[in-house]
Amino acid sequence: MPNRTWNRTRTARTRPLPRLELAARPRPWPRALGLTTVVLVGAWLGLLVVGNVRAPVGPMDTTMALRPSVAGGTKINISPLGDLSLDSHVAPVRLEVNVDRLDPERSQALVDHPERLSGLQDEVARDVGHGTLDLAVRSCVAVVSGATALGLAVYRRPRRALAAGGLALALLAASGASAYATWNPKSVLEPRFSGLLSSAPSVVGNARSIVTEFDVYQKELARLVTNVTKLYDVTSTLPAYRPDPSTIRVLHVSDIHLNPASWKIIGSLVKQYQVNVIVDSGDTMDHGAAAENGFLDPVRDLGVPYVWVRGNHDSRTTQRYLERMKNAHVLDDGRAETVAGLRFAGIGDPQFTPDRSVVAGSEASEELAGARLASALRDQQAAGTPADVAVAHEPSAARETDGLVPLVLCGHLHHEGTEMLPYGTRLRMEGSTGGSGLRAVEHKYPAPIEASILYFDRDSRRLQAWDAIRLGGLGLTTAEVSRHLADENQPGATRSPAPSSGTVTTAP
Repeated sequence: MPNRTWNRTRTARTRPLPRLELAARPRPWPRALGLTTVVLVGAWLGLLVVGNVRAPVGPMDTTMALRPSVAGGTKINISPLGDLSLDSHVAPVRLEVNVDRLDPERSQALVDHPERLSGLQDEVARDVGHGTLDLAVRSCVAVVSGATALGLAVYRRPRRALAAGGLALALLAASGASAYATWNPKSVLEPRFSGLLSSAPSVVGNARSIVTEFDVYQKELARLVTNVTKLYDVTSTLPAYRPDPSTIRVLHVSDIHLNPASWKIIGSLVKQYQVNVIVDSGDTMDHGAAAENGFLDPVRDLGVPYVWVRGNHDSRTTQRYLERMKNAHVLDDGRAETVAGLRFAGIGDPQFTPDRSVVAGSEASEELAGARLASALRDQQAAGTPADVAVAHEPSAARETDGLVPLVLCGHLHHEGTEMLPYGTRLRMEGSTGGSGLRAVEHKYPAPIEASILYFDRDSRRLQAWDAIRLGGLGLTTAEVSRHLADENQPGATRSPAPSSGTVTTAP
């Protein structure tokens, strides 16, 4: 018995011990990266969905929101004029303010009681303060709710979800502290303008002079508010046409004549009016030389199709250059294309006269080109694919299409106008979107910059209304938008309506 016990003990001593392995160390970095991603995405979604605050600021109704940003700052959008940016703070969030509308009643109250202008600055400051406080509270709720909800959806653990919400709140608080520490109140003196507001410094004067000469600024503000109030009074009586989301919006431009400022104006109009297609009725260039072709490159960046016909200042070289652009649709010899739901047919100008010479028989050649376009329109009707809009450069060529198409667009004469032709075709002539280019300095008064927004019904593809846009030419700071309705939208009307317009005019 002792021997057996001794043998069992000896065997236990000689048996090899089991090998011990170290447990794998947890890797915290992937988990931390995943949690950070959930927090950032959830906070961004929360701000996007419920992070907006509507707040009155003086006579304006605004919408304020916080958005993620690398550089921070403040962006103020004044549709449809453009926006301005302020380097107000450095933080991973940007304050966005959209000016939705100018309230007519509050504006009229300022006009009726000019003494209130002296307290307008304090009133605006209070309104901004209240709006910012409401925005801060709502943003806290938005980021916490968004991060918590996404954390719960991803991890399915309440503790991890609450951790995501708390981390989002801490991140927002740190961003707020950074914004407070870097707040720069003088940034309002050095704004950056874009869109049509690029001319704002010439409209309202230098921001520093406004601060040093506030009495003069108050008088100008009163005059501006008065004019804007008149604009709202006029627009309340404009023809009641409201484009619905399905409306096709066409921007008609013409006679740009190498004015580089035109591209900024066109880009702003495309964005603010949500344009579907641009129609250029020619004379985009001035001499038609190959050296000028680079001027056309911004066409690629407009983000919408660009329908174009050749003018008498555009060469075949210009035409071939545009034909290579993906979003350009060059029409010539009556060729038709369907673009953005409308069928366009057009012909280039038969003349090339960059030196503005008058060629013998030019009128006959224009009418012959119009006859070729009319013949093509007849062929398209016979084939069951009628055109909705015809495009030519010269009005004399455009008139040859009467009775074959509902609407024909043209330019050339550097002033806008509308004419109902004898057989029912509406001729719409555009002014110079380039303000006549270098010719702006040839006459006593500079030519205005003109363009039109045409509204088409998507089902009938017929013109419903148009807005004629007119901006002051070189050295002038005036703006006018007039609304016109097509005859069929005027109850009992038998002829094209006289324009009803609202104008805001300011002077240096």
